[in-house]
Amino acid sequence: MASLTHDEPARSVMPVAKALRIDHVTVVDPRDGSSRRDMSVLVRDGKIASVTASAKAEATAEVKVIDGADRFAVPGYNNMHTHVLQEKQRSRLFMAAMLAEGTTGMRQMAGSDDLLSYRRERRLPLGADTPGLHAMPGALLMPFNAPSVSRARSEISRQKDLGADFIKLIQVEREVFFDAVGWAHANGLRVAGHLPPTVNPYEASEAGFDCLEHLGTNTNIWIETSSDRGALRARGDTPGALPNWLGYVPFSQRIFSSGIVTKATAKRLLNPALMNSEETVAILRAALDSFDEDAAVKLAETFARNSTWQTPTLVRLRTQYLADAPEYENHPWLKMVSAEEREAFQESRRKFVDLPAETRSTYHRYYATTLKMIKMMHEAGVPLMTGTDGPSAVPGQDLHAEFQEMAAAGLTPLDVLRSTTTTPASFLGRSKSMGAVAVGMDADFLLLDADPLKSVDNMTKISALVRAGHFTASQDISATVDRLLSEAEG
Repeated sequence: MASLTHDEPARSVMPVAKALRIDHVTVVDPRDGSSRRDMSVLVRDGKIASVTASAKAEATAEVKVIDGADRFAVPGYNNMHTHVLQEKQRSRLFMAAMLAEGTTGMRQMAGSDDLLSYRRERRLPLGADTPGLHAMPGALLMPFNAPSVSRARSEISRQKDLGADFIKLIQVEREVFFDAVGWAHANGLRVAGHLPPTVNPYEASEAGFDCLEHLGTNTNIWIETSSDRGALRARGDTPGALPNWLGYVPFSQRIFSSGIVTKATAKRLLNPALMNSEETVAILRAALDSFDEDAAVKLAETFARNSTWQTPTLVRLRTQYLADAPEYENHPWLKMVSAEEREAFQESRRKFVDLPAETRSTYHRYYATTLKMIKMMHEAGVPLMTGTDGPSAVPGQDLHAEFQEMAAAGLTPLDVLRSTTTTPASFLGRSKSMGAVAVGMDADFLLLDADPLKSVDNMTKISALVRAGHFTASQDISATVDRLLSEAEG
């Protein structure tokens, strides 16, 4: 598998998978919640060729047969918010770790001209030993490259020509925001990302904003679910942190893209909550004090009516607003990052612990209310997808933890399974090729040691994985992670 550290990565070639049949498994179908016991799954050329009763499966010389030993076959999991391809030093390690979690597909949430070029030329470090890449945008839409309507339109058109699958919008002026959504749609592209402080979630949903990440960030959601939203909206309707004039400074976009700006702020971005002003925290506290369940239900129903998809990345929000939780101090993930990154995280955590007690209490309530809002969205029919916003130096941003947080919000095991299988398939328009262990589907599925419909914990008990038709036992994936970690530390 190629590395992104070279100027011109080598071309990646997906190896041809030999025919494979796995007998005696219970096939779990998230589409209807059904289970079929003692089945055989035949895989040919990276596709599922048949799913039949094991008693009727016939011996075939050229087909490798594996005894599934009464395990549970489920579709591979999908991480619909990851930044793994931006990790230049440890991308191979992190993708192996994702595969160990059962992640067979991913949506990369930030791209670049280089990454889009590498994908076209098959130079991304992808293969049977990594998750597959479902979608990727170009450069983030921000004041650097979209300070005006005309510049935003030009950038969106340019990204489409480069092969971007969607537009990732972070923060732009209000006028630019609405025009960008319309222009992207006119060019056949969806828009996902954050909401600028000047755009409320109702407006974004009605305008057709396709997928909200992290509940939109900022205080937007909580202002609109407050009984005092009129007054809070007036207090919170302020320009964003990135001034629009940056887009008119010569070479500003090149400087930002080169990493100079991001390197300077990397430590602060470990926990954006540490950058909030006293006024922002006060607005958030007032919004949570006046949380109106009727208003929250109304907003959720608006999202459902307009098909405003959500990738809440609960694990990211948890590490941001519950950063003082004891499990993060010596979390196992910290061994996966460099010593410098570990120290930067610990410094960030210490700063959170040192915040005033009232501020930390507000942040704790933020996350508790987030779980409540997720349950309301689910009950209203808002489509929810799993995503982690990782990998990064911040621990706890793994897919298994995301399953646990969705369960904590009140979703059933079947709901959680759907959020990582059938719902991403529907969002991507690929329900005929992914999201089920069925004939004609891509051969990306898992074998679990226990029934995932009985407990969300069972979704993490992975015995083996089939990726693009290639079978790998979980212990072999773990061995690969250990080897790559040793190489990274060496």
